[in-house]
Amino acid sequence: AQDPRYPAENLLREDGPRPWLGCPRERSRQLRAELQLERASPIGYVDVGNCGCAFLQIEVGRSSWPLDRPYLTLLPSVALMTPADAKLGRNRCGVRMFKEGK
Repeated sequence: AQDPRYPAENLLREDGPRPWLGCPRERSRQLRAELQLERASPIGYVDVGNCGCAFLQIEVGRSSWPLDRPYLTLLPSVALMTPADAKLGRNRCGVRMFKEGK
């Protein structure tokens, strides 16, 4: 479930950054988006703007793979906020940059 004001389509907007948020009533505390590019493309870096997210993991795959083949981990689970900040609602906004080989 997502916040209707901040849908997953915001991830692809070209007219400036917009957040993608979960539904405030949803208690699973997890969001998942699946993006499909028009063609296979190398990924050299990923910049992520944080809007209250504590952890992030990025997995990749190919549409030509069998459905039972799992995604590959591009970025293992990383903390975007400290546990104390998450509990107190501090430092909810920021940008993390992940570069190939780092």
